Amino acid sequence: MTAVLNPLDDPTTTRIVAGDTEAVFVPGHGMLGISLRHKGLEYLRRIDDLKTYAAMNQTAGIPFLFPWANRLGGLQYEIEDRGVTLSGHSPTLRYDGNGLPMHGLMWPHLAWSIETTAPDSLTAQYDWSHPKGLVIFPYPCRLTMTATVAPGNLTIETALAPTGDIGVPVSFGFHPYLGLPDVPRQDWQVTLPEMRHLTLDKRMIPTGGSEPFPGLDAALGDRAFDDGFALLGDSATLSVAAGGNRISVDLLEGYPYTQVYAPHDKDFLAFEPMTAPTNALISGEGLRLVPPGETFSAKFRFKVD
Repeated sequence: MTAVLNPLDDPTTTRIVAGDTEAVFVPGHGMLGISLRHKGLEYLRRIDDLKTYAAMNQTAGIPFLFPWANRLGGLQYEIEDRGVTLSGHSPTLRYDGNGLPMHGLMWPHLAWSIETTAPDSLTAQYDWSHPKGLVIFPYPCRLTMTATVAPGNLTIETALAPTGDIGVPVSFGFHPYLGLPDVPRQDWQVTLPEMRHLTLDKRMIPTGGSEPFPGLDAALGDRAFDDGFALLGDSATLSVAAGGNRISVDLLEGYPYTQVYAPHDKDFLAFEPMTAPTNALISGEGLRLVPPGETFSAKFRFKVD
């Protein structure tokens, strides 16, 4: 195991390697993934100015989104008879243009502890028991994340286990920023499977409706995406390819929803694994509850060709 320096100057920064594939994570800053290289080519984006992103509570690289992924439709929710009222101006949260809280407690404020390391893997844990976390999500739990590389692959497994006497709602996700080297965005070939396309309101919150999505295999061109989808089965693969390079996100276990994000003026896109749809803590749609004594696990994989 070789530790590498990064602009965050975090001593927990860890590099894992297998053959011609390597990844770098920063457990002390939210278990953030800040590099995924294959044959010397970097496939992550928004890793160029991590200090600024941290100071502004912005997502970067491969961020873990907890306790909710994407937006909430308001500042209040109630689950298991525990009501929560979020602040509209917390320094540890991020808000969209409508003032809606996004992506939970942001990665710069989550210091994970390294549990085990190997040349090709890293396991870290976070105990959700601190008041700064419980005030926005009053469900004590232990999070365990393992990142493992193999030639051409990076697999991320996440487990959630309640540590109190109350069940824990599951609505976490990831927001990996991906890009292809040396090829203009408009020439990226995007392949999406058949899914259900979630209907969103003007605030980008699901209305509860959906419609068939036949899949896609086309150049990105001038398309822009910020769309939520429900998988038709237990797993799915979303990919982007160009210039002889391809990176896919395989949703393997525990992620029945995904968000596809590709702003038209940026050279990145995101295939986002989500355990529940946007706003599930408020709507209850697709929300699972992990009882005390049980563990919820989810897994996804990057594959680089």
